[in-house]
Amino acid sequence: MQGRCAVDTLTEFGFSSASSTLRVGSHVFLCTGSDEVYVYNYQDRQLKVVFIFPGPVRDLVLNEDKQTLYVACCSGVYGISFSSFPSRVQSLEASSTVPRVNVSPKQLVIREDGVLALLVINSVLLNLKRTKTSWLLTRYKIAEVSKFSGYETLGSFKVPLISDSDESGEMRPVLICVHSADSPSSSSLPSGHVSLEPVLFKLLFGIDASLAKSPVVFCGLPDGRLCFAAHRVPGSQLRVLHSLEQPVVFVGSPTGTRPEPVGCLVALGEQGKFVLVTSKRAGREGGGVRTAFTEVCVPGPVVCACLDSCCLYYSTGSDLLGLDLSLAFTEEAGLQKGAAAFPNVISLNVCKVVALTGHAKNAEGQVQLLGLSCRGQLRNISLPVGLQDGGSSHLPSSHVGRSIKDVLSAIGNVSRRASVLKASIKSRNQTLKKLNQVLNISFLLKAGADSGTLPIQCHATTSWITLLQKDSLNLKCILENGSCHILEQGWTLNITASSLCNSTNEESSSTHYSFPLQNVQPCEKLEISLPLATAEDSLLPCSVSFSLTFSLSDLLEEEAATPLPDGGLVSLPLNTLVVDCLHALRVVGPSKRNVASRPYDVTTADPIWALLKSRRGEEWNAGKHQHSMTIKVSSQLLRNVLKPPEGRSKGIPSNVCVTLLDWLLCEGHGGVKMQGDKMAIDSSVVHARAPNGHTIKLTAKEVIAEDGAVEKESLAIVELQVESCSLGAVCGMHHAVLRRIQNLLQRVPERPSSTIRMQNLRMREALQCAEKMLQQLRQSRVSCNFGEGMSTSKVTSCLLSVYEALRENENSLLII
Repeated sequence: MQGRCAVDTLTEFGFSSASSTLRVGSHVFLCTGSDEVYVYNYQDRQLKVVFIFPGPVRDLVLNEDKQTLYVACCSGVYGISFSSFPSRVQSLEASSTVPRVNVSPKQLVIREDGVLALLVINSVLLNLKRTKTSWLLTRYKIAEVSKFSGYETLGSFKVPLISDSDESGEMRPVLICVHSADSPSSSSLPSGHVSLEPVLFKLLFGIDASLAKSPVVFCGLPDGRLCFAAHRVPGSQLRVLHSLEQPVVFVGSPTGTRPEPVGCLVALGEQGKFVLVTSKRAGREGGGVRTAFTEVCVPGPVVCACLDSCCLYYSTGSDLLGLDLSLAFTEEAGLQKGAAAFPNVISLNVCKVVALTGHAKNAEGQVQLLGLSCRGQLRNISLPVGLQDGGSSHLPSSHVGRSIKDVLSAIGNVSRRASVLKASIKSRNQTLKKLNQVLNISFLLKAGADSGTLPIQCHATTSWITLLQKDSLNLKCILENGSCHILEQGWTLNITASSLCNSTNEESSSTHYSFPLQNVQPCEKLEISLPLATAEDSLLPCSVSFSLTFSLSDLLEEEAATPLPDGGLVSLPLNTLVVDCLHALRVVGPSKRNVASRPYDVTTADPIWALLKSRRGEEWNAGKHQHSMTIKVSSQLLRNVLKPPEGRSKGIPSNVCVTLLDWLLCEGHGGVKMQGDKMAIDSSVVHARAPNGHTIKLTAKEVIAEDGAVEKESLAIVELQVESCSLGAVCGMHHAVLRRIQNLLQRVPERPSSTIRMQNLRMREALQCAEKMLQQLRQSRVSCNFGEGMSTSKVTSCLLSVYEALRENENSLLII
């Protein structure tokens, strides 16, 4: 049979204990075997004070008449007056600073080591301890509250030790006081005191104790013996009544008013051995009355127990069980001494109880118990009504409807809690899954960065579009997920475009974009378009860097995300692209050979010319000044690397010049391609428009470079020339072409030895030209600093001529 209890957790003390002592008086007192005693106010549900003793606490007892708490410690017995409790009650939930009081040595009332159990009978304090040869029960006369020192010894009782009981000597014995039901003191008994019917009292403890109305001290020892001694009878000794042959956990008597089984004494052993001591008539006619000891076994082990009305409740640690004594030992049950099992055990479905005591009844008449769990939770346990009515499975009709309603309500509560728990587990699993994905992607990108091959990277294409009647360079970024992981919601792609030019407006030199990702599957691509620059901007060349970020604070709960560094933001850098002027070039076509140059107006589109004009202070006709630069590359080098085809369709011959122009304009350099101008380059002359709108001409021709110092020493080279009336356009194109040539040189095989002399000769010529230009620059600086009459316009003209000379044909280096 099973019962359902209502369990209310009053408070949680925060300690863990395998065994505890629980006493109920005006307050709830708890000791856990450590040096602390907790005093809890049951009505206000507040922890009042924590007493700290010099050593481990073994037992405690209340003297409610004198308002004193006696505590057995390692060094003796301490007495604490209730008046010493803190007057200000503090809540354990409201404040973490609960009053903690160190017990003073002045409060030591009995200096005696090894006290294991305490008992108060009127004005006498009894303590039980184990010596080397016996169990010793000593009595002390209690002094006034203000005179804790000098307690008078009234005598002692002892019983010899059993040779095989040494290993159980440290266990706490059970100590209670038994009164006869007809004695004056039996009307109101304090905690730890029980009463027996006069007949059974006389049979168990003798005629002297019965006539003297003497309380009897009853001991349950760890070796299994049940001993007693009359408290007021002169010459009384501590005698053995019975033995359970296992440590005694509980001794008591029912407190109910029913005729059965009131008038019995109950003892329970640690392994589940149960004995019931009753009075029984010897025969039907004139046989007299004798004592009967009935033993059975109940499911164990027994951790703690308490007895209330006609039911015994005990905990096995894993469950709380109930025994109905009124049905257990009837003649109909047929139980004899030594029975193997108890027939009427009821499971109350309350686990991990290590201390238990009877408390009170609520307004509906339900018996309520106080239990302490092994995790330090103080629980109020309301017993089911069916168990209190004798364990019958038939409830009164007035409780049937309410019980069914309670059961349905409990099912609903369990269902709701299960749904909440299931949702919580699912949410945590999703969180762990995403955290695992973040770690995997982080390790994958870290390994890819070390090896130089990122599994997740970006490339881009450029195209010109018209927005609000303005030409704008559009950058289409393509994110390729080459990993085996999904970039789910929570990931963000961050793009930062930074100009590589020296800009006076540093705030506008960098632009940041963020694009939340939703569900980028493996081997999928994500395209994102963003405006990069307009024709009036001078941002090229610019660097475009990519990174992935994940916010852990959005994934974790607020409490867990608070201590994370950097706000819980995980940033994983990807690759970086460089967009230069060649990527932004608009090809007009190789067939338009005589494209008229657009008049060059000095505007913010060309800051170099604007600077020169402001310095000279006069108008310049920019259209009459053509600027150019030349780069010379060995033809054999280009053939070895670019591998131009032998011929083209439509009868157009192929040569290395056309291949060079096609490679510069149509190949994707650094992960960036031009979009829109899809036609292949089939001419050695290309007309185009620079990003600032000015016309630009690219010419590639193959010539023979000869070494004048050595006869018949020549080398076939390709001269790439860029011409424009805009100096800014020429500079941007020069930078872009040089970047591509530098990348080309990394693919060049070993150079032939025949070109070494030609390379040295060209280097020598370049150095000589550089020395001349350096001399001009120094002369102009000295003249300007010392004011030798050179005007600002002349200095500017000198600097411009040197700048143009750096890009003249005869001064360019030969790349071999």
